[in-house]
Amino acid sequence: MASPNDILLKIRACGICGSDAMYIAIGGLPGLEGRTPLGHEPAGEVVEVGSSVTGISVGDHVVVNPMVAPTGIIGSGGTTGGMADFLLVQNAEVGVSVAIVPDHIPFEVAALNEPMAVARHAVNRTNPGPDDLVVIFGAGPIGLGAAIGYKSQGVKSVVVVDIIPSRLEKALAVGADAVINSAEEDVRERLIAIHGAAPTRRGLAKPASTIYLDAAGAPTVIEAVLDLAGHGATLGIVAVHKKPVSVDFGKILGSELTIALSMGYPTEIFEVTQDIITHWQKYALIVSDTFDFADVDKAFATASTPGAADKVMVTFS
Repeated sequence: MASPNDILLKIRACGICGSDAMYIAIGGLPGLEGRTPLGHEPAGEVVEVGSSVTGISVGDHVVVNPMVAPTGIIGSGGTTGGMADFLLVQNAEVGVSVAIVPDHIPFEVAALNEPMAVARHAVNRTNPGPDDLVVIFGAGPIGLGAAIGYKSQGVKSVVVVDIIPSRLEKALAVGADAVINSAEEDVRERLIAIHGAAPTRRGLAKPASTIYLDAAGAPTVIEAVLDLAGHGATLGIVAVHKKPVSVDFGKILGSELTIALSMGYPTEIFEVTQDIITHWQKYALIVSDTFDFADVDKAFATASTPGAADKVMVTFS
């Protein structure tokens, strides 16, 4: 044990994020090439507790806040990563660096805590209310987590748009009110049928949807939302866009569209934990593939192959 303020975790599950695959592809973060420990979505079991740590016992199951490690973000530029047999959590404090989860929650579900915090921050950034009609583009892990988040906050309706039928089926299973396959259906017509029509402006029919969330990261999504959004709507962007997106602000000025960008989870890392505990079977649907650490190379290859998997978890025996 490095310090009486630390705890040692036996990692039991760790999710693979798109950034992990990126670090592998480019050889590590700039300046840390070849020296970037991976894994910022861990869940584990406490095996050692420093003498000054309170509220944490050996045997507790915990999820981790990777952002507060004093030696840098765990698995994303710091000196430690969760894709390992053990993880030292420095300055361990319940509610700050870790949260305890009940033993009956599967570790691979608990390890969703970090990405679900990203999804919950995106939801919070759009400031939803009970009368909102929400449209989520992208039914990957973040989009599905956002669907659960919006429903938990009591919005009137959540519609999820994607082009992969299996993802749309999951969206319905986690609580979306309706789904749209944009490869086969006219999104405008379907949204008007589901959410009703907004007052016509400049002769163009628009749906009455009030919040749009881009969890896909495709330029066509931004183009579609700017064309669809009615007056006073909100566009949230949580997806990472790898190329610049051109926006004609003159065209949309009259819409008074609010654009809310979202990154990370300033306050949400453990806000989402209780919801995962309460509805863990629903969150479990987000996990598409599980690999033992002995097959970690296959796990990363699967996670890096477009369309091969949604959320990949690595488990440790």
